[in-house]
Amino acid sequence: MAAVRRGQRQGEPGTLSREQELELIDALRGGYPDAFGLDEELWTRQSLHALIEQQFDLTLDVGVVGAYLRAWGLGPREPRERACGLCVGAVERWVRSEYPAITRAAQEHLAEVYWLGRVRLRGTMPAADVISAVSSRGRVRFMVTTPSVDPPLPREFLHRLSGAEQRTVHLIVDGSWARNEWPRRLPRRIVPHPLPSCGRALAA
Repeated sequence: MAAVRRGQRQGEPGTLSREQELELIDALRGGYPDAFGLDEELWTRQSLHALIEQQFDLTLDVGVVGAYLRAWGLGPREPRERACGLCVGAVERWVRSEYPAITRAAQEHLAEVYWLGRVRLRGTMPAADVISAVSSRGRVRFMVTTPSVDPPLPREFLHRLSGAEQRTVHLIVDGSWARNEWPRRLPRRIVPHPLPSCGRALAA
């Protein structure tokens, strides 16, 4: 689960021990940065860096924090990497035919485009899912949840992506959620777009 720089081992100075990493994941479950007095609506590399310092009195290199996020499956991915093997062709056609219109609409609205997905963290008890939104510019925002049967796409997560300023956001939602698991009656400023998928595909 953990990822550290080449030449370092888990628990060495400048890294988290396995116990600290698991404790960190538990602290993140279902919570947001403002609950810890941090001035962000969703978790980012910067707010995670601040939480680690707050929780463990440990100042990690920002690059090491980024390595943890990548180990948790967070970061930019190509659209085809978000598709199951049966849907790669459909996703590639969608990128050519549909995605340009989404980016144009986002530019007209001065909006951000986010790619939404979900991954399962390994080695945690109870299980933990990470819901992430990666902007077209590569910025990662996320939350950690304890999975349930057919968990819905969290409404509050989407509202927090829009922010207190109520920014317009276009959201490309991968196959982690079926359409009936999306929140209903979202504000017009939150515009979801389904990525072609033959079913939910939760990475494990």
